[in-house]
Amino acid sequence: MRLKITHRTEYRYDVPILYALQRLRLVPLAGPTQIIGHWNLSIDGAREELRFIDHFGNDTRLISVEGEPHVISVEASGEVETSDKAGVTGPHRGFTPLWLFARETPLTEAGQGIAALAGETGSSGGQIDRLHRLMGLIGEHVKYVPGSTDAATPAEGALAQKTGVCQDHAHIFIAAARHLGYPARYVSGYLMMEGTSEQAASHAWAEAHVDNLGWVAFDAANGISPDERYVRLATGRDYREAAPVSGILLGQAEERLAVRITVEQ
Repeated sequence: MRLKITHRTEYRYDVPILYALQRLRLVPLAGPTQIIGHWNLSIDGAREELRFIDHFGNDTRLISVEGEPHVISVEASGEVETSDKAGVTGPHRGFTPLWLFARETPLTEAGQGIAALAGETGSSGGQIDRLHRLMGLIGEHVKYVPGSTDAATPAEGALAQKTGVCQDHAHIFIAAARHLGYPARYVSGYLMMEGTSEQAASHAWAEAHVDNLGWVAFDAANGISPDERYVRLATGRDYREAAPVSGILLGQAEERLAVRITVEQ
C-alpha cells in the first residue's frame, strides 16, 4: 500500500525565546515493512544544529531557536510503500544490545498491577499466543480516552485508572512483556485510519522479541498486529526515546502548539 503523509507541527510564542532545543525523529527509514518513496523535512524559524542516526537506529535532527521569530514550523511529508508482514519486523539489528530492551524504565516499571495483568495471560500455547492474549487483556482493562493521561504517565498509573491513549497501551504492553521475560520496545509512527485522513497526533505501538521470529509488533490500542496501514518512525525503550518531537524551552515565553497530520492512501 502506498501512503501519503503530511505531519506539520507549529509553535507560537508571545515573546522572543531565550533558547529552545528540539529533537526531531520525523524521518522514517526503510525496513522489512516499508520502502520510502520520497520524504522531505522542512524547518522554518529554527536552524538545524546536527543530524545523526542514534543508538536505536533512528534518524535524529537537533534544531535550535534563539530570540525571534515568534513562530516555528516543522513539516515532514512524503510517500511510503508499506507491506503486511503480520507484525513481524525481523531479527534484532543495530548497536543497542537486545538485553537493554529487557530493562525497565521509569515509564515502564512493572508494579503489582502490571504483574497481575501479565499473570492473566496464563502459560498455555506458544509465545505468540501469550503475547496476543496480553494485547487483548490490555484492550479490556484500559479504555481509550483522549486527554486522560499525559506524556509523563507511567504504565502502572494508566493501568490503575483504566483509561489512556495509544502511548499508555504501548507502555503497559512493554512493561508486562518485560515482566514475562520478553525484550520489548516502543514504536512511534503513523496509522491510516478508516473514515478520516486527518489526525491530531501520531500513533504508537509496541514490539516484543520472540524466539525464531525476532521483533513482532502489537497495537494494543486497536487490538491488532500492525499491517500495511502502519508507517514506522522511531523505536526506543519507551516514549521518551522514540517521540517524534521533544525538547526544552528556556525563558518566560508562553508556547502554543498546533499539530496537523494527514495519512491517506
